[in-house]
Amino acid sequence: MSENVVSLHKTTETPDEGAPVTTLTVVPDAPPAPIVPLWVRSGRAVRTIVTHETTRTTARAVVRHGLYTLNGGRIVARRTWDGKTGARYERMLRAAEAAGNYEVAEEWEERLQRFREARHRRRMDLLHSPLDVAKGVGVGVGMSIGVLVALGVVMAINNHDVTDVITPLAATIEFIGLLIRIVQIVWGPALVIGPLLALLGMWMVGSKQQAAPAWALPANVRNGEGEPITPSIVVKALRDLGIPALRKAITEMGDAGASMLGPIRIAGCGVEVDVTLPSGVATNEVQGKRRKLAENLTRHEHEVFITIPEAARTVRLWIADSGALDEPIGPSPLVTDETLTANYKSGKAPWGQDLRGDAAALSLYQRHLLITGLSNQGKTAALRSLALWASLDRRVEFRIADLKGAGDWAMFDGLATVLIQGPTDEHVIEATEMVEGLVDEMNRRIAARQADPTVVFDPLIGIVDEAQVAFMCPAVDDEKRPYGGSKATSRYFMGVRKVHNQGRVVDVLMYEGTQDPTDQNLPKLVREGAHTRASLALGTEAQAVMALGEKAVNGGAAPHLLRQGLDKGTLVVASDGIDIPKGQSSITVRTHFIGDDDAKAITDRAKAMRAGITTLTVVGRGEERDALADIAAAIGDVKRPFTQDVLKRLAMLNEDTYGGWTNGDLKRVLEANDVEPYKSHGRMVVRRDDVLAALANRDDEGSASAAE
Repeated sequence: MSENVVSLHKTTETPDEGAPVTTLTVVPDAPPAPIVPLWVRSGRAVRTIVTHETTRTTARAVVRHGLYTLNGGRIVARRTWDGKTGARYERMLRAAEAAGNYEVAEEWEERLQRFREARHRRRMDLLHSPLDVAKGVGVGVGMSIGVLVALGVVMAINNHDVTDVITPLAATIEFIGLLIRIVQIVWGPALVIGPLLALLGMWMVGSKQQAAPAWALPANVRNGEGEPITPSIVVKALRDLGIPALRKAITEMGDAGASMLGPIRIAGCGVEVDVTLPSGVATNEVQGKRRKLAENLTRHEHEVFITIPEAARTVRLWIADSGALDEPIGPSPLVTDETLTANYKSGKAPWGQDLRGDAAALSLYQRHLLITGLSNQGKTAALRSLALWASLDRRVEFRIADLKGAGDWAMFDGLATVLIQGPTDEHVIEATEMVEGLVDEMNRRIAARQADPTVVFDPLIGIVDEAQVAFMCPAVDDEKRPYGGSKATSRYFMGVRKVHNQGRVVDVLMYEGTQDPTDQNLPKLVREGAHTRASLALGTEAQAVMALGEKAVNGGAAPHLLRQGLDKGTLVVASDGIDIPKGQSSITVRTHFIGDDDAKAITDRAKAMRAGITTLTVVGRGEERDALADIAAAIGDVKRPFTQDVLKRLAMLNEDTYGGWTNGDLKRVLEANDVEPYKSHGRMVVRRDDVLAALANRDDEGSASAAE
């Protein structure tokens, strides 16, 4: 096949050899393009226009606003009909009968009877009203003319002009004529504007009620975003839960299904409503349908909470505004208010906000505490924030074991009298001995209380973070007693149990934080010994029962429905130390997060409020010790400590070296360095200054010997 080459540019010179030449290849034998019929092209254009998103949006807007007006008129007409007749009372009467609430039905029947009697009296009054109106108008006109003539007589006497007698009457007639002319002018436009205003009013009513099909509503409403909670939406959501008895009762109620609902109240970042269930429907049936109820309300599952108030056969729904729970709450008052102080006995720790947006504060007074949840959900931050508040009460003493060892509690160095940081078996042993030290102090206080019932003790709070490490520890002591486990031979378990049993009355308290609870890493007797139990997100309902107790979970507590990773810092709390809505067994709290830098600033303020504290930390075991230096470290900044307390702190410092020491061993070391213990109020004490002086003298003598 030959090719015809046509140059597209006119050339005046012969192109160089190899230079590019633009050519157009013409193929005479190629078939011509098919001609599309006009009707096909028109159809395609029409289809494109009809299916275009702009057209669809415009059509939805036209239909929506038209139906707003139409259905708004229906709503206004129905309201007017309800106001003029007893239809509303009859609907409520049928609804109460369908719900099996016959007392309410009798009350609505009485209201209907009173309405009918009042309506009958009004109609009878209308028979006499025309004559009464005629008489009233005649008397009114006569009196008005008389007043105007009297006024004219006064004017005539004053002006010495008889014609002034009719001046007020003439002015009134002229004013009436002016009003008639104004009405004549306005009447025409009013006939046009009046219906338009009526249509606008109906549109506003329909728009407020969103009285249009779902497909015609705006995109954000169709997706459920920002959809307001109304009685009709709640009733429809309950009707479609899939509970046959509930659906049947609502259907029999007709349009009056909202009679089951109490008032819808604004509650923080959502709304709250009480629902009285009809006869034959149990509250736990609705609780078990939480996800479906949330989806029926165009919400996510975590945005709907179902609790059981005191009223019988009633559930309380709290429904969050769409997306509101994903917004962070503000900073803690501990961070924003540098003048804030604490009072262990009468104060409450600012922990966060409840779902209503109200401040949630927790009392720590004589309450053991347990916080649990899955890993990395904010357990340590929630526990630490309570300790930070308590640290601002200078009377509170802390003994802390952080069995994670990541530095989350490092800011308490110099504030806590004991600080253990690490996840090894060695650290668990130290933590166990710390708890046993709490038991010894508790027993001492109990003995002192028996001798003097009026004695008051400063609070002593023992904190074990990541307590599951202690319960799962396989180490055993020289007597083959395990440190971990949940048997009566377990040293850590029994120490915690003893503090739980009797520590509260002498203000020796136990706080534990643990993750992913099971019967192995959180024994039943320990978790039930806590007065305040709080849980972050958990994996199963069985774990929720372990964390909070069966009563709280049956009452609606559901930490297992919190979203892992998304609801960090959100706790479900069961405690009498926090304000819980009446009739509920738990409350959901979104806790304030306090970062490490802010926590250090708070502990610095706490340290400035109290005398210097020497914190005992974990050291190695078995190395050769300087007894006098360790005694000085154990004394810290206490001017005259009891020798028994010094022995306890020495044992905490190094169990292998000092665990078996008695008062005689301590006295021997002190006397060898010219320090004499003595009695004060019947108990042996030692002066801190004497020990420091002996230590300084010994060091000076050592330096002099080295110089010689």
